[in-house]
Amino acid sequence: MRAVLFDLDGTLLDLDLEAFLQRYFVALERAAAPLSAHAAPDTGVMPGLHAATRRMMTAHPGRTNRDVFYEEFAQLTGIDLGEHWSVFEEFYRDVFPTLADSARPAPGGRLAVTTALDLGLRVAIATNPIFPFSAIEHRIAWAGLGDVPVHVVTSCETMTATKPHPEYFRQTALLLGVEPRDCLMVGDDAVLDMPAADVGMRTFYVGDRPGTVADTTGDLEALAQLLPRLV
Repeated sequence: MRAVLFDLDGTLLDLDLEAFLQRYFVALERAAAPLSAHAAPDTGVMPGLHAATRRMMTAHPGRTNRDVFYEEFAQLTGIDLGEHWSVFEEFYRDVFPTLADSARPAPGGRLAVTTALDLGLRVAIATNPIFPFSAIEHRIAWAGLGDVPVHVVTSCETMTATKPHPEYFRQTALLLGVEPRDCLMVGDDAVLDMPAADVGMRTFYVGDRPGTVADTTGDLEALAQLLPRLV
């Protein structure tokens, strides 16, 4: 094994995802309100954002998630996000950091990541890349890992697929400079993370869904103890 991919939300970051998304969309709608003046008649900014996000999560080989998002949003609303992205830059810089609420580092998360790095393994924060890097950077900090120099962070600007598409896992391995068979995917989501096995990655499941198929299950502290035996 040469690399470890760590999911973020629910794996390295302990947060109530449903409550977080409610806060997030309320704040985002408020921040994006000025864009309504530029929208085509009978279109809505928030429905456009939701639809463009769903489009990102379909297959679109060779095109970044951000480009697909921009294109879909423009087709639905008539708004060129390339011209208006400053609205979102300000949101992710000034508002997004206030949404952490009870988000906190997952027990054993920092130990697992630093153990992997100390062993000389390549490490990716393999979060589903539907957010820009600026938003992911804040969530990495909430996870207590802002000062840890990992090799790859998957974001919408660089990735050409989302989880659980096989291309997401293949591209992440490529960015790490390793083959998928030399990777371990660590995550809490049976649907989004464990399909890494389909491209030959080993899997470590930290979630609580009964019957989930994975090579190994346990918590992050157990993972930290296991890693030296996998190298």
